[in-house]
Amino acid sequence: MYPKQIQQYLRTFFMETNCPIVQESDHHLSVQLTIEMDKRIMNRPFYWSYVESTGGEPNPAKLTLITDKTRMGLNIPGEVVHYGSPRLNQLFQVAKERGAFVQLFENVDNQTGVQTVLTPWLGVNYKITYSSDRTKEMLYSLGMNLMTGAIMDGFHEAVSELRLQAAIPPNTFYLPYIIKPMRAMERLETLIDELIAQDDHTWADEAAARQKRDLQVLEYFYKDTEERPESYEMEKKAIKEQYETKIKVEIINGGLFYVR
Repeated sequence: MYPKQIQQYLRTFFMETNCPIVQESDHHLSVQLTIEMDKRIMNRPFYWSYVESTGGEPNPAKLTLITDKTRMGLNIPGEVVHYGSPRLNQLFQVAKERGAFVQLFENVDNQTGVQTVLTPWLGVNYKITYSSDRTKEMLYSLGMNLMTGAIMDGFHEAVSELRLQAAIPPNTFYLPYIIKPMRAMERLETLIDELIAQDDHTWADEAAARQKRDLQVLEYFYKDTEERPESYEMEKKAIKEQYETKIKVEIINGGLFYVR
């Protein structure tokens, strides 16, 4: 990410978390944190414990972040943030946690006065990781119609083309779901398991072959050693761990989507 992109991300992040921006330039911004956000990112547990136990007036912190130190014309004290910096990674994590689940409604332009019916869908974005000494990642976006049980692949791409909002649009009526979201989650998880089972897993066989080769090389180096040293066991363990095959399924995010 370039400084300009980071600046825009920070601005959006703090606006979405209701933290007023009190000062801003093209290369920095100062924000007044809310109580919630101060507790999340400022690491002041003793301060907040004292305020809450004594009933004192809370004073959430102000935070100044500098996105491009070399371009700053004024000597404004603050934290320099860049891609990979601890503060930016912290904000990424907060955004991920807060945005893990959403409820959105399609914004329908309805000029007729007749109510438009919106149907509930559960959408979930998954990441599947195959790992050994090499790693392969795949993304799946699945959606389930909570009225009919129909499943759509590429759900994220489909809803990205729609105008969505958090509030219910006027002149719309949304159907209550028949299939409970947790039941739909179970069905989607079963489908993910089926996709994994049907996939080509020669990668695991190839990893096992590479592991066997490296273990043979290790044995060759120590073939004339009657009593194997501790280093031999350590190297053998490291080779086995290096080529250990794993499949990991993660839910990136998801939500309820009411659409036509």
